[in-house]
Amino acid sequence: MTLAVIGLGSNIDDPPQRLQEASHRLYMLPGLSNHRVSRVYSSPPMGPQDQPPFFNAVLTADCSNEAGELLLSLKAIEQSMGRVQKRRWGERCIDLDIIQFGELELDTTNLVIPHSGLCERLFVIQPMIDLLGPNHKVPGLRDLGTLRRRLSDHSLTTCEAFQLHL
Repeated sequence: MTLAVIGLGSNIDDPPQRLQEASHRLYMLPGLSNHRVSRVYSSPPMGPQDQPPFFNAVLTADCSNEAGELLLSLKAIEQSMGRVQKRRWGERCIDLDIIQFGELELDTTNLVIPHSGLCERLFVIQPMIDLLGPNHKVPGLRDLGTLRRRLSDHSLTTCEAFQLHL
């Protein structure tokens, strides 16, 4: 089994409900077990600022599939939930990304692991800390606590009213 860390994000079409639906679909995916989900956070959008804030969470699970198989499953979930990409870093009803996959370091056309933008995304690092702790080391990078300190000027709000349930 391999530790899979999956980022969940949404900023349109009832984002908290979209995150809940996506986490449930991930829970039902064959090959994933021992699921844990972080708190939900809100942050300003990266990229175009003329869109609503994002709601984000992280789900961890033990994965018996290969990273490429997991990616195909995530894309199928996004498509079935109605994701349409209108512009780069634009609004979306759901976004699912493989953030980490065990100790794998991979850089292909279709998949980069660890996620290439991890070091710039407090909205991913903080939920990972919630689940894995600040001493968790991401392959090829530093521990989460160090990555967190480097982003101390970034804005992030805990959304206590929205709890994801598996």
